Amino acid sequence: MKKIGKITIILFGMMAFYSCTNLNEIILDEYNATTVTDKQAADGILAPAYALLPSIYQHTNLFALTEISTDEAILPYRGGTDWGDNGIYLSLHRHQTTSTDPNVRNTWNLILQGISRSVTAINSLKVNKDPSANLYIAEARGMRAYYNLLMLDLFGIAFQKEDLGDVSTILRTDKAVDYIRAELLAIEPIVETTTGPGRITKGAVWGLLAKLHLNAAAYRDPYGATLSHTAADMDKVIEYTGKIISSGQYALSADYFAIFGNDNHTNKELIFAVDQRAELNGHNRMSYFSLANDQRPVPAYPAANGTDGPAITPDFYRSWVSAYGNVDPADADPRFYKKNVDPTVECVDGNSYNIDRGILRGQQYGLVYQSGAFVKCPDGKFKVGPLYNTRGKAPYPLVIHTETVNFTTAGSDYSTGYRVEKYEFSKKSSSGRNFGEADIVIIRLADAYLMRAEAKLRKSDAAGALVDVNAVRSARTKSAPALTSIDLNTLLRERGFEFYWENQRRTDLIRFGKYEDSWTEKNSTDKNMRLFPIPQTAIDGASNLTGYLKQNPGY
Repeated sequence: MKKIGKITIILFGMMAFYSCTNLNEIILDEYNATTVTDKQAADGILAPAYALLPSIYQHTNLFALTEISTDEAILPYRGGTDWGDNGIYLSLHRHQTTSTDPNVRNTWNLILQGISRSVTAINSLKVNKDPSANLYIAEARGMRAYYNLLMLDLFGIAFQKEDLGDVSTILRTDKAVDYIRAELLAIEPIVETTTGPGRITKGAVWGLLAKLHLNAAAYRDPYGATLSHTAADMDKVIEYTGKIISSGQYALSADYFAIFGNDNHTNKELIFAVDQRAELNGHNRMSYFSLANDQRPVPAYPAANGTDGPAITPDFYRSWVSAYGNVDPADADPRFYKKNVDPTVECVDGNSYNIDRGILRGQQYGLVYQSGAFVKCPDGKFKVGPLYNTRGKAPYPLVIHTETVNFTTAGSDYSTGYRVEKYEFSKKSSSGRNFGEADIVIIRLADAYLMRAEAKLRKSDAAGALVDVNAVRSARTKSAPALTSIDLNTLLRERGFEFYWENQRRTDLIRFGKYEDSWTEKNSTDKNMRLFPIPQTAIDGASNLTGYLKQNPGY
């Protein structure tokens, strides 16, 4: 293996990226290694550092931890049995999670693997002679910093490791914040601006630095009764978000739901995202997870449907109602709902058919499905009508999403709870779960504006904060009405309206001091629940290193 010795890594079976991401998988073995160029090898070495992002951002991993643990999402036992999973989603929502929770374990393992792959890429690229190697090392360091930021946010620790043969140094609180910040600052001058939202760019670095400083108080003192958001941290948030906003590279999307569409890879609002390609690495789980089981969005694939998963809580819905009073939120705010299905039109062309997006309420309509196929009209178009829940025996009840959803028998029926269809359902998904096309947002321009608004507000610049908030509200073609005043409670509500279902809510609630509040089916006030337990399997696996990996308080 002549070339292998030089590259020091064999890559096989790992997802890579193409198109705008422009990293290609190279399979190195004793038969073809001698023909691999340094550039091809560099591409293949870097790709695995990014490749786990789609898995981390699946519905039962990061989403479960960051959304079902909050007042935005609730997942009961549907019909008394479905999504039971030994009660893990009930426990997540109630803040009763244990160290044996499989979703916690899987998320931990994936993030840890991401750190390991990033370290592997850094080490291997150091001996690569292609001019791209220096940039790729910087990107790998950026991904290591990002995975560590996730680890710090969820579990309260970061892993400092420079070589795969070393034992990682575990960092907590100030030391973890300082380490991640130093890594991001080190690569800021090196990374590029034009490699797209699927890779670490200058914009991504600025966004991650802004998030780090915005949440630094919670990271430095995760169990503090009152978080101390320092002026120095807020100044840094303003600095880094200002760089994003003034760069001219990004633009707020005129169509809110286009940000989450199947062709969003080129949407200029995206700064950093999970790069998905349908046939390569894409999953459609964020689209199918909340959707009714009898909703079948793709005329080409009758088997592609929803799964009757999580709904929004009545508490979150009521925040919209209280904001707009006598005006229905769907009429007041373009972020709430986008109507695509007209129930008065009985026959539709399959090529132009799209289901409704946003928060779905009441009777649901869609393609009529019977005996394993869609019903056609006499002219060959697809018939549309009210949906029925066909899980049980006839006569089938209508699919009517209700505001009430909870863990009671009545409140956990298949149709209870308003649902969310934020990401567009993939036109290529044959099962509803696979072949996702939409990039999953990590950082976007609206977040830069609202982070800057929060930093200004915490520095008593309410006027400046209001300008930033209204810049986002007015950006859409159908704009939300401008706010006339702003305070922290209003800003938290605004972040909920803008970023619901985007893995932000748990971190926001902690930062705003609301994570111990009560909401539907959750009354815990235990501050220890701000961090998740370190999986018992991880502690057991490190048992040969005395005192190395200690469980978080309260577990």
